[in-house]
Amino acid sequence: MEKLWDKRYPVTSGLLALTTLVFLAMLLLRGFAYSSTQTIFDFGGVYGQAMLAFPSQLWRLVSAIFVHIGFEHFFLNMLTLYFIGRQAEDIFGSIKFLLLYLLAGIMGNMFVFFFTPNAVGAGASTSLFGIFGAIIMLRYAVRNPYIQQLGQSYRSLLVVNLLFSLLPGISLGGHLGGALGGALCAVFLPVRGERRAYSLVERILALVAYLLLVFGLLFLAFSRR
Repeated sequence: MEKLWDKRYPVTSGLLALTTLVFLAMLLLRGFAYSSTQTIFDFGGVYGQAMLAFPSQLWRLVSAIFVHIGFEHFFLNMLTLYFIGRQAEDIFGSIKFLLLYLLAGIMGNMFVFFFTPNAVGAGASTSLFGIFGAIIMLRYAVRNPYIQQLGQSYRSLLVVNLLFSLLPGISLGGHLGGALGGALCAVFLPVRGERRAYSLVERILALVAYLLLVFGLLFLAFSRR
């Protein structure tokens, strides 16, 4: 593996560093209880019931992206981010890649919040599925053969990982939400060299769809309470 901090990929390197610092803080401050439900919640995991009771805690939709449930969860997600993050940062550029990562993660965590409000959820997988969804979406719109081939590979990875999401303890809703959020982001975030892949109308519609879905789920969640 190349050096962890690479100036060519500042966002990927920064995300890896930040998520690692959060994990180390959980380990150092909580010891053997670093992966307990209470620790996950205290460090920013999504918990629908708490967020419904205290709307000021909606910041958890973002913070949960950087919190992980145990070493295996952390290691696998960071290993995946190390490789696919660089590919996506190359395609989107650093700033738009950061937006993709955060917006996909927020959408995935919104699905966790809405569909499983009694569960505590966390992890970068919502954002990682967003990267999968974004590149797959681009595959059908761009002419770049590299992106087309990458999208083909990601489609297979997405299917396999969604099947694994059916296992107990894994958030299928979070993964689906992240993939959907990433697919919408791929439309309204222009890609290097492929700015005409989607029309202005399509970009606006995708952005509106993203916002309507996030705020619509938020409204429905508080309404049903």
